Amino acid sequence: MKTHARVVVVGGGCVGVNILHSLTARGETDVVLVERTELTAGSTWHAAGLLPLYSFSYSFGRIIAKTIEIYEQLQEQGEEIGWHKCGQLRVANSAHRMDEYLNYMSIAETQGIRAEILDPGQVYELWPLMAKNPDMLGAVYNPDDGHIAPADITQALARTARSCGAEIYRDTEVLAVSPSSSGDWLVKTSQGDIQCEHVVTATGNYVQQTARMLGVNIPAFPVLHQYWVTDSVREVEDRKAAGLPEMPVLRDETINGYVREERSGLMFGPYETPDNLEHFARDGVPDGFGADLLPEDYDSVELNWQEAVRRVPVLGEVGIKSNVRGPICVSPDNLPLVGPYPGNNNLWMAEGVSGGILMGGGIADQLASWILDGEPEIDVSEIDCRRFGGYANKVWTGNRNRETFGHNFGVHFPDFQWQSGRPSKTMPCYDRLSLAGAVWGSVYGWEDALWYAPEGVEPRDQYSYRSFNYMPYVEQEVRAIRNDVALIEMTSMAKFEVSGPGAGNWLNRILANRCPVMPGKIALCHLLTKRGGVRCEFTVTCLDQHRFYLVGTPRGEAHDLDVLQKLLPADGTVQLRNATYERGCFTVVGPRARQLLQPLVDIDLGNDAYPWLTAQSATMGWASDVRMMRVNYEGELGWECYHPICHQLHLYDVLIQAGSSYGLRLAGGRAIESTRLDKSYRAMYRDLNIEHSALESGLGRFVRFDKEQDFIGRAALEHQRDQGLTRQLATLKVDCVDANAYMNEGVYSAGQLVGRVSSGGNSYHFGHGISMAYLDIEYAATGTELEIPILGVRRPATVIEDSLYDPGHSRSKS
Repeated sequence: MKTHARVVVVGGGCVGVNILHSLTARGETDVVLVERTELTAGSTWHAAGLLPLYSFSYSFGRIIAKTIEIYEQLQEQGEEIGWHKCGQLRVANSAHRMDEYLNYMSIAETQGIRAEILDPGQVYELWPLMAKNPDMLGAVYNPDDGHIAPADITQALARTARSCGAEIYRDTEVLAVSPSSSGDWLVKTSQGDIQCEHVVTATGNYVQQTARMLGVNIPAFPVLHQYWVTDSVREVEDRKAAGLPEMPVLRDETINGYVREERSGLMFGPYETPDNLEHFARDGVPDGFGADLLPEDYDSVELNWQEAVRRVPVLGEVGIKSNVRGPICVSPDNLPLVGPYPGNNNLWMAEGVSGGILMGGGIADQLASWILDGEPEIDVSEIDCRRFGGYANKVWTGNRNRETFGHNFGVHFPDFQWQSGRPSKTMPCYDRLSLAGAVWGSVYGWEDALWYAPEGVEPRDQYSYRSFNYMPYVEQEVRAIRNDVALIEMTSMAKFEVSGPGAGNWLNRILANRCPVMPGKIALCHLLTKRGGVRCEFTVTCLDQHRFYLVGTPRGEAHDLDVLQKLLPADGTVQLRNATYERGCFTVVGPRARQLLQPLVDIDLGNDAYPWLTAQSATMGWASDVRMMRVNYEGELGWECYHPICHQLHLYDVLIQAGSSYGLRLAGGRAIESTRLDKSYRAMYRDLNIEHSALESGLGRFVRFDKEQDFIGRAALEHQRDQGLTRQLATLKVDCVDANAYMNEGVYSAGQLVGRVSSGGNSYHFGHGISMAYLDIEYAATGTELEIPILGVRRPATVIEDSLYDPGHSRSKS
């Protein structure tokens, strides 16, 4: 057994072996995998092996496609992997479901995925064993989907990795992982110790044992899932005898599951509803449980079975040969937890992967780039393990993963909000806002007001792909922002304090913009990757010579803190503190904001005394040291007021009472989204991410090539600037009817795909859609006429100048 290696992978399921394979495929041969028993002994061996390409995520669709590409390469090399490229058929029995499929069709080509909409006749032609269904509207068909033999593909990956120099140690249990004095990691195993530079955990159902061993919180543990395999089906045997192709995997929302061929019979895979979903190993896998199964649970899926027999009658005409019911590990949002463990250098996770066969290859490919190059090649923020914080404990995770796993067959509505585990994190004025009609969403565990329902209107979203019930009320909130004054609660924003004698120089070395050095000055700054992509965005305020206040997106709290911590200088001249929970935030915004606020504070809010993009500390009511920042995301006169959170209830009452004379209206996140699109303000994790450089993202004015300090990503941006851009983020005016382009839809010119929508929605001020889109550079010029498919119809879209509303910022400066 080796005593030293560059990378040690812990876990021999499909995910762990994929990681080993991808590292060796990248030329890294000094790698080791340790597995406590046998390869595939966890969830891998009993997985159904489905490989569905269907995804609404631009990144995730490509991750799945990469998985299939890796597997097909192994097959081309002569490996037997049991790959059945039979396609997948998803049936629509409702208008909402068909809208979902039409929306998916506008996204698939941006991912490089083949898909088509079929009418009922075409569906029955592909799946003749299905009973005629008068409710069927059609289906979406992915011809390149299929299923694979999980154990075969895992062993093939292992053989290939070994042939490239990797070593695999079976029957080797990891007992401890600890940092060594040299800065490396010491992996203590039952067969000896290994010192290494990087450790990757991919421990599947054993994730809670891993969490205890490392002393961390990992929000994932298994649920029990099952499928049945029937005896031989005569119709299937006849098809095979006639040389007909295998029928596609069939998914039907009324079944809440799938049916596919399995040898000469059929496999029925139902998805349990949240109420019927059973957890397993919340505190760790029981001793003695290995490659084992649990007894079948027909009662939990009885309704699924009854509907499946109605849809596919032959299921009820043959016997059941076997049931497979076993654990699979699930995260709170049913997506993997991948990336660096917060607070630890070179310690990586690939946990909570409920679809290891499906996602393993693509995840491993990106993780290999992350480990060897310092960053992944594509935006993986949706699966970054730092997207959850300490609120995601076992109780919260248990509530949420029941809902998300049980929603596998739910309609994927835009801006859908999960309801379990809520409310978790609330600001002091939560009850006040609820009484005022707040309709709540959730971000990073916080309750976040989306919009406000007036008296007599039910405060609830009614989901759709077309017109939304909240539109008239959000329009009123936008009008208050544009014409009068609005109050927006924004406590969920991530807040950090950076201090120390080296703070200013350090911030200038890591941020692309010039850090403000005069007390009270504000700058929008971005922390980039070495390739020039956008990793973090902060509003940076200089509090005094050696103290700075950074405000970032709520979703980035754990991520941004971890990134900043790992960049801190070792000499102790800079201190970093998470200040998120010390202060609440009220944004007072609109043409009458100054009139409302001036009588409430002890400072002059006039333009001469308090210009745009500056900050001052004020007393407001009973609250001292309210950090008032003359900046906002809505493009109007306004202040973000970061106040000691203990005073929030008092300040809310003060502002509401004073605002009654000025037409003050509460506004929520949906109004913010519309007003920021009017201004072409970029949104982190949608318009801005590591995959697109700061120059491509239109952030050139925030990149200071002339500052003395070198900064992360500078060389890459200088090279790109000199070579010229090949793509550019642009603002599009979109002619919509009853639906908008929201995210990831393709952009076309004369039928040719030339770009992708990164974010979009309805402009209540202008009365049409506005989208941000990455376009091939030759199509990014103002005035270019393009098209965006929206629910099956190509809608006209025109490239316009950024900031359709008040391009000179005269309103903000007024």
